[in-house]
Amino acid sequence: MTAILFYVFAALAVGSALVVVGQRNPIYSAFGLIVTLCALSAIFGLLGSPFIAVLQVVVYAGAIMVLFLFVLMLLGVGAEDRKSGRTLKTVAAVLAAALALEMGAVLVGAAPAPVASFDASTRAVAHVLFSAPYLYVFEATSILILAALVGSIVLARRDP
Repeated sequence: MTAILFYVFAALAVGSALVVVGQRNPIYSAFGLIVTLCALSAIFGLLGSPFIAVLQVVVYAGAIMVLFLFVLMLLGVGAEDRKSGRTLKTVAAVLAAALALEMGAVLVGAAPAPVASFDASTRAVAHVLFSAPYLYVFEATSILILAALVGSIVLARRDP
């Protein structure tokens, strides 16, 4: 039953990720990203990592996506105009073919390998996040998010 749920959530994640890149309306695209993040959270839960699953929902689907939606709605971004760009369609087709070839190579060469034990407990994740190499990256990310918020407010301010 776990394998079936895994494949259902994996298909949901891939399908909603395709919605993210295929939508012309950025609000619908953001909602598709929320579905993708929630499906990934379910996959983490099925893989025996409940802490990372909850972090995925609370941090990414909760905080970050609410921030994205807030900025999109504050700026009043509408649907993208349709333009017939032959060059972009050609590049997209080439990249899609490369992705299909890459996925085929991975699936053909995929063999079950022994999995090393991984501790995804709260204590282990906190120790890794707040230790020397990742502490500065963690703090820099918070500053980057704050700068994005201030930038969105500046862009949204309309002077008469």
